[in-house]
Amino acid sequence: MLLILSLAAFSFVLLRALVAGSPVPQADVPRHFQPNPITRRDLTADTVKSELGPLLSSGTLIFGSTDPAYAKATSRWITFVQPDIEVVVEPAAESDISKIVKYCNDNSIEFLARNRGHGMTQSLNRFKGLQIGMDQLQSANIQEDGQTVLLQGGAYAGPVINYLWDQGYVTSTGAAFCVGLAGLGLGGGHGRLEGLYGLVADGIVQLNVVLADGSEAVVSATSNEDLFWAMKGAGHNFAIVTSSLVKIYPKPASTWHYHGYTWTGDKLETVFEELNKLHVLDNGTMPPLMSFESGVIAMNPAVSTTEPVMLWSFAYNGPAEDAEKLLEPFNAIGSEGEDVVQDVPYPQIAELSGTGETGPACTNGPYVESSNMIINYNVKAQRQLYDLFKQNLAQYPDLANGARLAHEGYSNKAVQAIPAESAAYAHRAQNLIVYFLTSVPVGSDLHEPAEAWAKQTYDIWNGDLPPNTYVNYAAGHPYESLESLYGYEPWRLDRLRGLKAKYDPNNSFGYFVPIISESS
Repeated sequence: MLLILSLAAFSFVLLRALVAGSPVPQADVPRHFQPNPITRRDLTADTVKSELGPLLSSGTLIFGSTDPAYAKATSRWITFVQPDIEVVVEPAAESDISKIVKYCNDNSIEFLARNRGHGMTQSLNRFKGLQIGMDQLQSANIQEDGQTVLLQGGAYAGPVINYLWDQGYVTSTGAAFCVGLAGLGLGGGHGRLEGLYGLVADGIVQLNVVLADGSEAVVSATSNEDLFWAMKGAGHNFAIVTSSLVKIYPKPASTWHYHGYTWTGDKLETVFEELNKLHVLDNGTMPPLMSFESGVIAMNPAVSTTEPVMLWSFAYNGPAEDAEKLLEPFNAIGSEGEDVVQDVPYPQIAELSGTGETGPACTNGPYVESSNMIINYNVKAQRQLYDLFKQNLAQYPDLANGARLAHEGYSNKAVQAIPAESAAYAHRAQNLIVYFLTSVPVGSDLHEPAEAWAKQTYDIWNGDLPPNTYVNYAAGHPYESLESLYGYEPWRLDRLRGLKAKYDPNNSFGYFVPIISESS
């Protein structure tokens, strides 16, 4: 038996040697007979260029850590999240992605797709291998039907919002202009227009993807329907999106009304009581045209150096007169200084609220974060969090001065009108996203206190309720259970695991909030 196995092995090696020397073009040779030139042990940009480069489109970029482009190409919003990127490949065409994945599979190279680098989960730190950068695939084209736009996998919010607005349209995106659209939609995708049109995922008509084995697939309500369900809420676990067909809508108003307030801590109870009323004003939801209320509890030295203040903003999809009727209770509270009140085109709302491409929300840093999704504001819990902030300000002033308790309250009428079982996204009943974020000074010993503060905040916001975590804000903490991310109904995770076994049995897509643990 040993002799037979040895002869078989020798014969296979000999066959591959003959194939390698054959005049037949390499592209015509079956892949299982083509040579595997490298392994992860000797992965270099030069080797990838010589082996993979000739198979890819002209204009594709391949480089390693010594290239001047490397730092930007591998940067991440949270600098503590640092996958080990050995080689970056930035394809010039969507069709290149399938070839890259097949090449990686043939050579035992792990691969990871990156759009804008806003994934913040620590599970990404387990990655070592080749990054597929989507930077050259950012086109957006309105289709002839006037009802959809075709977005390449690297498209991100700012340019898409501006392009559509100039053409008379809008679509669901995230609030921050710097965030990629494909990855956002794979985790659900909350944003300013969800009250009218639903989540980013709800607007997806079709996904063009590359699966773990390198094959290309069309995913929609009529093609690979089971995968379409999974991609809308847990999609990072299943495929790389090369492009997507997304619904667009005629813009309902030429200008939006923006109103920003600054309140001191003594107004906290009144503010959150009024916010709770606003969120149920329209038959249990916030009026759809009141696009969002968003605010932070943070330090503002212009107001106080001894305690945090409340910086809140509201954006209304329509005229000031209609907006201010809804804001009368907040005007009555009395704010510090002069309110920021403007009527602007929709794309300018991001700059006003700090979520433009160069705004605070889009600035990379050494952040520690924890997040929750809740149904309404627990006013007593908000007071506890405020007091905890003051305690940490006294004990860790350098940490507290870079901290914020953030609140995102979108109008979500259209989100909740969609059946919960229709997609993998599991949090339609949760109205609000809340999160703690602080910047840890480089070289300090404040990382551990920051993590402790994050966990305390997480616990206070949850109270006695089962925690719920927005997949796109997951940080990879041990206390973020799979159920909190993907739903407590047992059938949800059962279905996702079954689809994982079908579409990605080797867990190639196992680095971003994985539904299958590394040990599995």
